[in-house]
Amino acid sequence: MGDDILNLTEEGFLLNVDHGGCCLERALTNEFRQLSAQFPRPDFRMEHHNKLNNWQDITVLIVYFAAVLAVGVWSMRSSKRGNVKGYFLAGRTMPWVAVGASLFSSNIGSEHFIGLAGAGASTGIAMILFEWSPVFLILLLGWYFIPVYISAGVYTLPEYLEKRVGGNKIRIYISVLFLVLAVVTKLAVNMFAGGLFIQMATGWNMYMSVIILLVITGFYTILGGLKAVMYTDTFQALVLTLGALLLFGIAFSRVGSLENLERLYMNATATIQIANSTCGLPKKDAFHVFLDPVNGEQPWPGLLVCSSLGCVAYWCCDQVIVQRSLAAKSLSHAKGGSVMAACLKLLPLFLMILPGMISRVLFPDEVACVDPDECMRICENRVGCSNIAYPKLVLELLPNGLRGFMMAVVLSAIMSSLTSIFNSSSTLFTMDLWRRFRPKSTQRELLLVGRVFILFMCVLSIVWLPLIKSSQGGQLFAYLNMVLASLMAPAGPAFLMAIFWKGTTEIGVIGGLLLTHICGIVRLVLEFTYPAPPCGEPETRPAILYKFHFLYFGFFNVFLAFVAIALISLMTRRRTDEELQHVTWWTRVNAPDTIPEDKDEEYAAVDNDDINLKPVDGVAVIDKPTGEKYVSDDETNLDDEASMIAGAPRPCLIKLTSFLLGEPEQGREITRMSLRQKQIFMTERKGYKWLLNALAVCMIGIVMFLAGYFA
Repeated sequence: MGDDILNLTEEGFLLNVDHGGCCLERALTNEFRQLSAQFPRPDFRMEHHNKLNNWQDITVLIVYFAAVLAVGVWSMRSSKRGNVKGYFLAGRTMPWVAVGASLFSSNIGSEHFIGLAGAGASTGIAMILFEWSPVFLILLLGWYFIPVYISAGVYTLPEYLEKRVGGNKIRIYISVLFLVLAVVTKLAVNMFAGGLFIQMATGWNMYMSVIILLVITGFYTILGGLKAVMYTDTFQALVLTLGALLLFGIAFSRVGSLENLERLYMNATATIQIANSTCGLPKKDAFHVFLDPVNGEQPWPGLLVCSSLGCVAYWCCDQVIVQRSLAAKSLSHAKGGSVMAACLKLLPLFLMILPGMISRVLFPDEVACVDPDECMRICENRVGCSNIAYPKLVLELLPNGLRGFMMAVVLSAIMSSLTSIFNSSSTLFTMDLWRRFRPKSTQRELLLVGRVFILFMCVLSIVWLPLIKSSQGGQLFAYLNMVLASLMAPAGPAFLMAIFWKGTTEIGVIGGLLLTHICGIVRLVLEFTYPAPPCGEPETRPAILYKFHFLYFGFFNVFLAFVAIALISLMTRRRTDEELQHVTWWTRVNAPDTIPEDKDEEYAAVDNDDINLKPVDGVAVIDKPTGEKYVSDDETNLDDEASMIAGAPRPCLIKLTSFLLGEPEQGREITRMSLRQKQIFMTERKGYKWLLNALAVCMIGIVMFLAGYFA
């Protein structure tokens, strides 16, 4: 970019989502030189400015860590963590602000700042559809899915499917699937991208960086439960949004306007080029979201389906996301959280995509490197260095102090994602797997198992690092969407049909998922066995890989799931209307009072943990369920005699333990919402209901306008 931009060749990121690879050999145009000359930069040197080793940045980071711990400890003091409901669902007391902020920060991880900015630098804004399309799904979660989940009275999503289809095989299947995906995709990418960012910015060893992160996140996640996680998520969402907007403002001031950015971006190519090559030329449709359906790198039909129907499994059926909405104090707060999260999901265009494109304009020789040897020298990746785009802006544009603040932004993304993964994975393991093999587990045992499993996840994160480092970082992130399209996306049709079609059966769901997962695994094996050749080299992969884009495969897999589940369900016995009470959209609990007042106590007195309540002619009929035994109040664990002595003084060690872990409840029963409590949860004030509906419609309109504007 002329003489004003330095040739920075220090180590960058291994993580790469480079879709261009190489650049066309051509000179910068006169217009580009003139525009770039308007924004001269100081003489930044990587060896002087690529480490956060000054007192201003270090002070900001210390203040950030202290603030996070303070929020975590405060939320621990105000939360009831002695029972499963309090620890895993925050006692269902969370306000809409915390729900919305936690939904957003749980979704936004370090891979967004690295990978999404890198995608913007290499291919343009098309990937923003993966951020805008979920607006519809987040609203779908609050308006349609949460009422059914609450009506069913579940803690986890696999538990819902068990209650819906009447068998425990599907519960184990989905639990194991979600846990494996959490480790293989979410945990792997977050730890890798986050560890490398910290290593680059501080010079610390990656293992040291990861251990420090895990100690802090593990502290309030293990001890504080979901309430501590959601309140720290709220704080971190604020830091993340403000910091990223600040960097965008500073970076955008260098290009002046969107029109200037487009002209500069179209000429942002490296000076060292490959002769007679047409690879890497900035895409003509880089500022459009709907790309060519045949030759586009993200063909719009596949991208549209995968970012909408293909993401139902993530936004409406994934424990990490849904658990936040289940913790809301009422349906209105759950809907309000969805609206807030939907608003925040409009921001990644400005928080990640456009900064990545600006980084290519300011640092074309590094971010848009061409020659494989040159790329290897810059970022140790021969494919390309587009994913150094975001850290390049942070380390080169910002002064001391602000770099530390932006480091806190990235740490917020990492920590909020890690805490969400840890807490939700712990909930799945404890409630769906551990209780399956130990149905008589006490509250204390379940809480202990949940905390130990989080500790296990922390250790697994460290053990996982060598495998991640040994793999090609770019391949790992590039295959992330392939893994989700192949293995997770089919779960969306399963939940959609379970909620909205009474004819869905357990055999239908299991059969449909097995079929689509077999297809997905075959596709993934082929993808890993036959990686894409570097740009400019002859195609050696099977035709099904390069002629059948993975986004179209995701489209096919979702369609196959719908068809397979429907056909198999039609050939098997469906459940009766009585068996479907409270577990579908059509049989859910409604807000108006439908139970006589003299029956409230009868319904509220029954702990609907392991039984199904089926109101028949105003009488609560208890149906023994699907394999788990209902345990009454008189079968409680009295192993802690000291806690049973009223008024007895307690040693300091016990007081400290109670503060850290909460006052444990001794019974085996899991606290459930009574039918009356469910009705109260569903009740909405008319004014709030109309306001939320209007806001939801506005959000849908804004997304449609943006998609049309950038089409």
